[in-house]
Amino acid sequence: MMFIEAPQGTAAWYQARVGKITASCFADAVSRIGGLDERQQKYVTLVRGGADKAVAQAEAGYKVAPSSDLVRRALLGEETSEPSDTARRYAADLAIERISAAPHGEPIKTWVLERGHEMETKARMIYEARTGAFVTEAGICVSDDGIFGYSTDGLVDDDGLIEIKAPIDSIKILDMLRTGDVSEYEHQMQGGMWITGRKYCDFIMYVPDLASVGKDLFVKRIERDDIFIDKLVQDLATFDGLVKEYEKGLRS
Repeated sequence: MMFIEAPQGTAAWYQARVGKITASCFADAVSRIGGLDERQQKYVTLVRGGADKAVAQAEAGYKVAPSSDLVRRALLGEETSEPSDTARRYAADLAIERISAAPHGEPIKTWVLERGHEMETKARMIYEARTGAFVTEAGICVSDDGIFGYSTDGLVDDDGLIEIKAPIDSIKILDMLRTGDVSEYEHQMQGGMWITGRKYCDFIMYVPDLASVGKDLFVKRIERDDIFIDKLVQDLATFDGLVKEYEKGLRS
C-alpha cells in the first residue's frame, strides 16, 4: 500500500485518482444485472458446495430441480450475469483516463467538495473528543499494483478507519437514525479496510443541525469481513478486466 498526500478536491487529488478504481465507486464497479434469482443462487451454491441435488432442491424451495440454462451454466462455474450500465460506463471512463492520463468526465461540484471538507474536519474533531481516539489524515491510499485507490477520511489509532458522511437529505438522515443501516456504504468501507489492512471502520454521520438533541454525530463500528472482501476482490478483478478490454479496444 502507498499513501499519496493530496487534499480532496485539489488538482493533485484528481490526478492521483486518474485511472484507478476507487473505493467510493466499488459498488458501481461490481454491480451486475440479470443472472440467477435468489432461489436459483441458493440451489447452485449448495450443489457447488457438495450438497446432494435433492437436498439442495428442497433447501431452495423447489418441488423439482431447476433446469434453466442459467442454472446449468452456473453449475459449470460460468458467469451468468452481465455488468450493469453503471459499471460499463465507469469502466469506459477509466479506460479513457488510462489512455489520457488525465481526469475524464464531469468533475464534482466545487461547493460540494468545500462543504464536504468543512463537515469532515468538524466531524473528526467531535469524534476524537467524544471517543478519545486519535485520527490521522492520510490522503489517498493506493494498492501496491496501483490499480485501486481509497480516499480515507482518517486512520484511527493502529487498526481503524473512519468514513464520514454529512447528508443533506432529511429522509436519509431519519432512516439512518432509525435503522442504523449502512449497507449502502459497505463496499466502500470493506474496500477501504482491504486496501489499508485495517480491522474496523467507524461509520460517522454528521448532522450539526441535530446538535441540540444530541444527535449531531451518529457512529457505527463496522468490523472487517474477510469473506465479503475476498468476494469483492474477485469481482473487482473481473471489473478491471473489463476496463482493460475497453482500453485495448480504444487503442486498437
